[in-house]
Amino acid sequence: MSTRLKTRFDALKAEGRAGLITFVTAGDPDPDTAAALLAGLPGAGADVIELGMPFSDPMADGPAIQASSLRALKAGQNMIKTLAMVREFRRTDDATPIVLMGYYNPIYIYGNDRFLADAKAAGVDGLIVVDLPPEEDNELCLPALKAGLDFIRLATPTTDDARMTRVLTNTSGFIYYVSITGITGTRAAEATDVAEHVAALRARTDMPIAIGFGIKTPEQAAAMAREGDAAVVGSALVEKVREGLDAGGRASAALVPDMLAYVSALARGVSGARKR
Repeated sequence: MSTRLKTRFDALKAEGRAGLITFVTAGDPDPDTAAALLAGLPGAGADVIELGMPFSDPMADGPAIQASSLRALKAGQNMIKTLAMVREFRRTDDATPIVLMGYYNPIYIYGNDRFLADAKAAGVDGLIVVDLPPEEDNELCLPALKAGLDFIRLATPTTDDARMTRVLTNTSGFIYYVSITGITGTRAAEATDVAEHVAALRARTDMPIAIGFGIKTPEQAAAMAREGDAAVVGSALVEKVREGLDAGGRASAALVPDMLAYVSALARGVSGARKR
């Protein structure tokens, strides 16, 4: 099956470079600013976009992403508006893959069948649902695959061989390798440690491997891009959103251009990572 994710990763491979995957939270810090950020990410160098589904209890995330979810919810974001953001994005961009990332509760409340149908119709390409393990594949994973949505799993440094077999089952799109243990945005991984784990993972799967958690600088992004097929930056981006708020918590005029300039710097680091 040809999908936007497969097309994008095939193109990156043909170009001989890794990709940049950016995470932003839908509706953060307000609907208009969030829409402007989403629209600007591809032009700034994002190859794939992870769009966070705001949730009031993002237990696997660090303070930066937790705060971004709360800002979005306070601004009135919900699943209907998140899917509407994707539909609006697709009016001008039919190529950049969008993966919805978050927790199962908002999907469950929306209704699984309704969510999958609406997400596919809106132009969503895949899902990362961090609190649905492989043992629950019948709940959402298998229906998502049947609906034509990639279901992306996370692997970690502590995922052993037996568990990895379960993780790789029914996974599609790419594998998200979490380079550190713990919550998002807390520290960075050592490239030598990542290289060993990624090599072991490549022996188990032909799927692209994206590496994330703790990447904040173009240099760190480049280091991960040399090991994986993409570098994922999330917490550093939502922290950049926070830095762009004024004293009243509103988006400053500089927020969007500063954020996109930061993404461009990360993209340059990733795109030049494999040059000799």
